[in-house]
Amino acid sequence: MTARIVATEAACRFIDELAAEFGPLMFLLSGGCCDGSVPNCYKVGEVQPGPTMVLLGDVAGAPFYLGHQEFSYYGSSQLTLDVEPGKGGDFSLDCGKGKAFVTRSRLFNENELSTLPPIPGH
Repeated sequence: MTARIVATEAACRFIDELAAEFGPLMFLLSGGCCDGSVPNCYKVGEVQPGPTMVLLGDVAGAPFYLGHQEFSYYGSSQLTLDVEPGKGGDFSLDCGKGKAFVTRSRLFNENELSTLPPIPGH
């Protein structure tokens, strides 16, 4: 099966660092204003994904949710979670750590599209 979300080694190391400090983590990328357009990292249970959020998969053991409107745009793409120098989202656990989570996307090829796991309700 083709993964809808993957992470770079740098992102996985940063996730491990944050998990050692905060415990189990999760990500939300919901679009919109403020910090919604960046992947936000939270402690599991700190924020509840809304009923229209799509679970894309896990990165380094952390579930990654995408807003349904963003899924309509990125549904044919693989997202890669990465980290780069920066502040991070104001509501995200990476805020103030000198690094920020970012996502990049690439379109799936025809073969990959045929092996994608189903998304309930889509």
